[in-house]
Parts: sequence; C-alpha cells; structure tokens
Amino acid sequence: MNYQEALAYLDGLNVFGVRLGLSRIKRLLSLLGNPQDKYRTVHVTGTNGKGSVSAMLAGILQKATIHTGLYISPHLASYTERMQVDGQPISEEDFAEAISAVRAFIEQMLAEGEECPTQFEALTAAAFYYFAAHKVEYAVIEVGLGGLLDSTNVITPEVSVITNVAFEHAKLCGGTLAGIAHHKAGIIKNGVPVVTAAEGMPLAILREAAEQHAADIFVEGEDFSVRGGAFSPRGQSFSFSSPLLGVDGATYELHLLGAHQVKNAGVAIMTAYLLHNIEPRITEPVVREALRLVTWPGRFEYLEVPSEGGAGVQPVLIDGAHNPAGMEVLRQSLDAYFPGQPRVLLLGILHDKDIDKMLRTLVRPEDLVVMTPPQSDRAEKARVLAEEAAQYARSVAYREDNVEALALALSLAQEGRLLVVAGSLYLIGGLRQLLLGKEDSHA
Repeated sequence: MNYQEALAYLDGLNVFGVRLGLSRIKRLLSLLGNPQDKYRTVHVTGTNGKGSVSAMLAGILQKATIHTGLYISPHLASYTERMQVDGQPISEEDFAEAISAVRAFIEQMLAEGEECPTQFEALTAAAFYYFAAHKVEYAVIEVGLGGLLDSTNVITPEVSVITNVAFEHAKLCGGTLAGIAHHKAGIIKNGVPVVTAAEGMPLAILREAAEQHAADIFVEGEDFSVRGGAFSPRGQSFSFSSPLLGVDGATYELHLLGAHQVKNAGVAIMTAYLLHNIEPRITEPVVREALRLVTWPGRFEYLEVPSEGGAGVQPVLIDGAHNPAGMEVLRQSLDAYFPGQPRVLLLGILHDKDIDKMLRTLVRPEDLVVMTPPQSDRAEKARVLAEEAAQYARSVAYREDNVEALALALSLAQEGRLLVVAGSLYLIGGLRQLLLGKEDSHA
C-alpha cells in the first residue's frame, strides 16, 4: 500500500466506530510479536491536557538524548502527526508500511473468524510496531478515550499520568463523572506510580484505585504545586515546588501559553522526577530546557498573520477547546492574557458535545461570532450553532464552508480585534493550515 491506500483502508475500518475493549488489540499485537513490550513507556490520560503533557514529556526525554516515540490522537492536519520519533512525524512511506504490516494480521484474524479491529486499534498497533522497528528507548503513549478499555491500555508503563477528570465521553465511560474517573483510573497498574492534577470526587476514586494496585500517587496541590509568573503572547514563567522532593519555588520558562499549561507543566515535571529514578539522563537542567522549547500546535497557540489589506498583522489565538471544561480554561486564559481586548470568535462544535454550556462559558455579548462546522461526520450544522450562539452574543453569523467562514472572521477582526479559533480539533487543524499559508505567503 502507498499512503493514500493506507488512508483509504483506515477509512474503511472507521465504519466499525468506537468499540471499547482489549480483546481485539491484544490478539493483533500478539500476532505482531507484542512490539509494545520492547521499550519503556509513559501512559497519559485525562479529560484535558493529556496531549500537552505528552508533548512535554516527549520533549524532556528527547532533550535527555533518549530515543523517544510519541503516540497522540487526534491529528491536526495529517495522520503522520500521530506517530513521532524524536520529534519527527512518521513519513508517509513508513506510515503505509506500518499499516500494511498491521493489515496482514487483521486479515488473518478475519480469516480465522475473529472480530475486526477498529480504526483506532489498527493505528495503535501500527504505532507500537513502528516504535519497535525504530528501536525507541521510551514511548509516551496518549490514551485515545477513557483509559480502562482504551486500546493503548495494554502497556505496563514506568509512570501513569492522569491530568484531570471532567465530564466528557460519558456515554462510553459509565454515564457519570464517577464512571469517567473509574475509566481514567483504569490505566493504573500494580506498583506503577501515578501523577495527577485531578481534584474532588474523581481524585478520591483515583486514590482508591492506586491503593488497590499498591501504586504511589502524587497529587498536584499536595505533593507538588505550581504558581504562574510573568507572561506575554510569546511565553510565560512559573515556579514549581515540592516538599517531597525538597524543591521550593524553582523557576521555569514555558513556551506554551495558558494558565492550564502551567498546571500541565507541573504534572510533567513531577513525572520527570520519577523517571529520573530509573533514567539518570533526565536531569533538572534537561527538564528546564525542554519546557522552554516545547511546542504543541493548536493549544492556546498565538499567531500573527498579515491583516486584510496587508498593512500590519492580525493576532490570532487557536485552541482545541472541545468540551465545557476546555472552554472554561480557554475563557479564563483569554481574560488573563488579553483582558478587555475585543474578540471575534470563529467556532465549530461536534453535535454530541454540550454545545449550550460551551457557548455560555466562552461567548460574551460584545463578541462577534462566526459559526462553521468541523470536518467530521459528527459536526453540528453551522446554522444550528449560530442559533444557539445568538442567545449569548448580539452579532452572530455562520458559513457552512470553512474557508468562507475564515475570510469573514478575518474581515471582522480588523480594527484591533483578536481572532479566536476554537471548538473542535477537527476544525482548527484545517484553519490553522490556511492561516499559516497566509503567514508564509507574506514572508
């Protein structure tokens, strides 16, 4: 298969949708020779922030000269982003080869009368295969959905990371916040330390699971803490403390923006300290430099693109806030970093999200709002989104075409308005590419 054929094959597997469970992935990996057991891993889940923490941890490992794999989902622009080695996405040729290897064993499973793996299971198996083929030393593995029954939950990591727990994917994870917490806790393994920034009832559930597995748990706000410092659109500083580690107010610089990224960085630092116990190449200076350099596109990402007419620049903020908790963090960060600045919101949301709560959280009456659908079969129509948004803003427009929506939003954003693009990763990836194209053409 070539790359396009591999994508077509994956698209065919997508008809099976989300089917949680580990039997298919375990069988598939067994046929592949269990590649996931050939390197050390760090497992990361959480309602929000798991991608950012995964990127930070991969950056720390790489800066420590450790041959590192990173598996994430979803992607912004290309499937190749999902599998990275030492910060480089898999090539289209290697991606096609990995999917071909997996496909051969899927066909064997089908010939033997077994159930067909899902698209995400095929991708997970391909990533594990690719990392083994490239002989990585460590791989940072981001959970796709939940944890307990997610197809990544076949590894025994060095550290389990649970960023936070909020109401998301409830139908697939027990229907309640407690059920979601139990699914996140499902990545906790016997004797494997856990790092988390969870709070309240979800934290109590994580503690209970950790105790059952004789796993030490390290909690943000108790065993370690962070405090934000100076910030600008280009980055921010913060301090990290841990009485457990004898660290009091160590200062760091973080390229990523947002108050939530400070908390994510604290989780990554605590995880790095635990990894240092088995990997002496991970040192405090390594962690400091890695965080100063880490990037994570589409997460409270600040860009400046040529303004309409070519005179000056247009500030743009891109964020993959795709659930109420993410919107709350986005609203807080916007208010902190850009207080009082007029905004144009270009939003697209999936129909299975709590759309009303998301809009109620983010939209101010004075905001100019443009609604457009994400590139997903789960997308809500722009017209419906606009009707919802009209409850909260006086000026709402919609365009079913993303390119037209971006053009309208940019025209509205003149005269000192900040353009905020958010609502779904399935929207911001394509719009980000268009905006970067404008930036490149200006250069």
